[in-house]
Amino acid sequence: MKKRLTLITAAFSIAMIFNACQREQPWEQLFNGEDLGNWDMYLGSSLGPAFDSLASAATIEKVFAVVDDNGTNLIRISGEINGSLATRESFENYHLRMVFKWGEQVYSRRNSGLLYHSFGDFGAAFGTWMANIELQMMHQSLGDTYLMVNTTCETEVVRDQERNQFVFTPGAEKLTFGQHANGRHIRKNPDNENPLGEWNTLDLYCFGRTAVHVVNGVTVMINNNTGTYEDGQISPLTSGKIQIQSEGAELFVKSVEIRPITSLPEEIIR
Repeated sequence: MKKRLTLITAAFSIAMIFNACQREQPWEQLFNGEDLGNWDMYLGSSLGPAFDSLASAATIEKVFAVVDDNGTNLIRISGEINGSLATRESFENYHLRMVFKWGEQVYSRRNSGLLYHSFGDFGAAFGTWMANIELQMMHQSLGDTYLMVNTTCETEVVRDQERNQFVFTPGAEKLTFGQHANGRHIRKNPDNENPLGEWNTLDLYCFGRTAVHVVNGVTVMINNNTGTYEDGQISPLTSGKIQIQSEGAELFVKSVEIRPITSLPEEIIR
């Protein structure tokens, strides 16, 4: 009897330790609600020839600012020039959550992106951004993947012959994407963007070489074997800085927060 009680106690202790390890970690606020002092900011290329005068007049302070909205501080990104708001720290094995909505001012189109696993110098991508993998935020494309510079991944997709696009489809054939294979762009599935003027919540889970895009609580993309392609070889890419784009329209960000994870939650993997 004593031996049995000892085994039960040991099993209970192991379970408690396991549960403690699995317990969600507290959020770290990447936007402190006051200023952008812990972010790097970079202004790059014009939105196009018709916007060259705007680009010439743009300043960091005008493009990236903290504004008051009925007592709540928000990040305002003007969108009048291609630009990057970037963390100074690199992150690995994390859950990031960002809440954003579009403003009324549109220059070219409502376009932006949450760029993860960013590395290298500003300007490497389109004269503005570091190399990265993009969680696309463009209106009507929220959750797409776009691979910048030499980044790559493998994703389960079906080819939409009519639109000549690859669409994320769980259980379908897994293909390699990047500048060297099948292109840079993968369409999300399903579309779960909220109407213009409403807040959207993005959850990005990165663990090992897997990245999961979740839009308003629904998984819309799973990228596997994230990496970089160079000289015919793929090297793992599992970490990097976070960038938020200025790219054509006014954007408001309510919060950006991050916490470490030790695995991917089962409920987001379909």
